[in-house]
Amino acid sequence: MKLLTSIVTSCALFAGLVLSCADDDAFTTSTTATLSFSTDSVKMDTVFSTVGSRTYDFWVYNHSSRGVRLQSVRLRQGNQTGFRVNVDGSYLDNELGSVVNGLEVRKGDSLRVFVEFTAPRNEQLTPQMVQDELVFQLESGVQQQVVLRAFAWDALMYDSLVISRDATIESRQPIVINKGLRVDSGATLTMRNTTLYFHNKAGADIYGRLLADSVVLRGDRLDHMFDYLPYDRVSGQWRGLRFMSSSYENQLIATEIRNAEDGIVCDSTAFRSDRQRLYMERCVVHNCAGSGLTAFNSWVGLLRCLFSNAQGDCVAFYGGAAVMDSCTLAQFYPFVGGRGAALRFANFHGEYTYPLHAMSMKNSIVTGYEDDVVMGETMEGDSVTAFAYYFENTLLRTPALEDTINCKNMMWETPDDSIQGKKHFLLIDEQNLIYDFHLDSLSTAHGKGCF
Repeated sequence: MKLLTSIVTSCALFAGLVLSCADDDAFTTSTTATLSFSTDSVKMDTVFSTVGSRTYDFWVYNHSSRGVRLQSVRLRQGNQTGFRVNVDGSYLDNELGSVVNGLEVRKGDSLRVFVEFTAPRNEQLTPQMVQDELVFQLESGVQQQVVLRAFAWDALMYDSLVISRDATIESRQPIVINKGLRVDSGATLTMRNTTLYFHNKAGADIYGRLLADSVVLRGDRLDHMFDYLPYDRVSGQWRGLRFMSSSYENQLIATEIRNAEDGIVCDSTAFRSDRQRLYMERCVVHNCAGSGLTAFNSWVGLLRCLFSNAQGDCVAFYGGAAVMDSCTLAQFYPFVGGRGAALRFANFHGEYTYPLHAMSMKNSIVTGYEDDVVMGETMEGDSVTAFAYYFENTLLRTPALEDTINCKNMMWETPDDSIQGKKHFLLIDEQNLIYDFHLDSLSTAHGKGCF
């Protein structure tokens, strides 16, 4: 009897297994059996025409009790829009009609779909929407679709841009530079009313002279790192702007430099009190993975400028001369501890001395996260190398100095002040990396800074 019971039980289990396998292998043509999608539309970031996007993906689910066969998956407009699609390893070959046939989705199973986009040029000055549909044709005759949408922007594309004689750049179209911009010694580049997008590791090397008015210099990533975070808010997207030792009389007016490695570097050169290296007015240098502005042995003038959020120093002067009026230096770099100072001025760097002939700051704000964001440094035991500074009508987040000759009408900020640090400003959103350095109505620093 025990043997017979065991045989009957085994047969029942085997029959159940067979039925279960048969059930898993069953497909339906019922019109009620449809697919579910993790999204009903794929909305891509803006991309430059002829430049490929990053890869986007979504899932296709079969929640019905039977398998579903796909007669085809195709792009409704074929190969006309620039979308490229891979459905669970099957590529919709644009040369073969942008379609794949004979796919199956068993019950409870899923497919993963990958989408990329490279837009042809559209000969327009503004971003243009490009849209297509990925159509899923079921064996039952039911048709389902997911919308694919992107914006394409025509740009002037340069691999390397070399300026060997005087030239002017003024363009309503964006300019993309893949490897770098160089202004040769003896040449002057004038830029007005334009935006330059630099690819990763590309930067601008100025051996001659740069005059910029109403210009934006930034990285070329237009897409998002995360849904809430565009790459344009992430530091280190490009190399930055470098003035070589042969470069003098550079002027930046109403110009913005953002998300670079080092925003601006003025290389060491022979100091000349009769020839300014760099003048900046109403400029913004924001969110650098290195320093915002570093100047060696240079004469620099800054008027109503904002330097904010650098992993290194927001502004650093090693020797030379610097005059700052109505500037805001705000050190709220969010990504790491050990960030640099908001303002550093010194008469040496490493083992080299750089006489600091004059460093003057008036009507300005210097603040940040740390208790002390102002660093004035001299080489130990050096009483010969010049180290001259002067502050007036300025807020400094640093322990108060008993120096009434070089510090006049000062506000010394401490972490214990009721209004201090980021409370001065309208918005410091560390999570979404959104900043507005206009002064809040409650700020005690009104009348100072660049806004």
